[in-house]
Amino acid sequence: MQVPSTTLALLLIGYSLFSALVLGLTAVRRMGWLLLLALAGLQASHLAWLYFDAAWVHSIPYQMTLFAVAPAFFLYSHPLLNPTASIHPIAHAIPVGLAALLPHSVALPLAFGVGGLYLLWLAHDIYGLRQERRQFRREIALLGGVFCIALGVAGLGMVQALLPDKLFFVLYAIAIGIAFVLVQITLGLRPQLPTEVIETAQNTRASYTHSTLTQVDCDTALLRLQTLMGEERLYTDTELSLPRLAERMDLSTHQLSELLNTRLGKSFSRYLREQRVTAAKAMLVAESSASVLSVGLNVGFSTQSNFYEAFRELEGMTPGQYRKLSLRS
Repeated sequence: MQVPSTTLALLLIGYSLFSALVLGLTAVRRMGWLLLLALAGLQASHLAWLYFDAAWVHSIPYQMTLFAVAPAFFLYSHPLLNPTASIHPIAHAIPVGLAALLPHSVALPLAFGVGGLYLLWLAHDIYGLRQERRQFRREIALLGGVFCIALGVAGLGMVQALLPDKLFFVLYAIAIGIAFVLVQITLGLRPQLPTEVIETAQNTRASYTHSTLTQVDCDTALLRLQTLMGEERLYTDTELSLPRLAERMDLSTHQLSELLNTRLGKSFSRYLREQRVTAAKAMLVAESSASVLSVGLNVGFSTQSNFYEAFRELEGMTPGQYRKLSLRS
């Protein structure tokens, strides 16, 4: 008979494997795929050990995968948080190779010790964005939970030999599962978070050295931006990008990004979503017979799901709900 904690671990293992597949379908960066594959491999090993008593967790491949998680997470996150930094992926692969030579009793605590060092490194990157914490307050709280879970697991991993029977692997499987839940909630609340973090980090890191706007008349540039959006409705272009808009404004991409962040307090992707959602709100009420999908497409969203996600993020309700409430009042 399984104890409740083991049952919970098995349920979260199943969720983790499914979630890794779903996230993998949208992951475009190589290190994101590697991280998801490593976490899925760990959870599959936990399933084999907790349900089938197959000792995959004591195998060399498990040890190597364990050592691969922290570097993969770092190599995925570090460029997002610090775009100007240079990294050498091969150097981070060295611990993975050495893991095959270590005895199991040494490999596990060492892997989590190394993971703890990587977390401290990423904490330094996050601290570098401390001035932008208001922009991502809710998301930082959720991802902070993931960070705390990772630190807790790192501590447990270094003393796992003192824990009874399969308890450590039960707790580790639960921790990975909860981390997947928190990540999915975060992305559900703010689907464009990775893009916004990249844009904000680029602007923040650049501001430490010098401003790109010293030769730019910011007030005139903002009026030009208002004209492009208000009169020319440039936001309806589904292919509109930061470089394309910067070209129309005779600015560089860095100048436009800094202008939006410092003068309007938002990234390009968020600014564009706000423009499209504002236009959609007016159209939903003015053209009550138009379908919700047609409204979304007319204001520049490429798919219905993107429209719904952006609308729900900014307004806290679906476009259909907004239309009903607006027409009643």
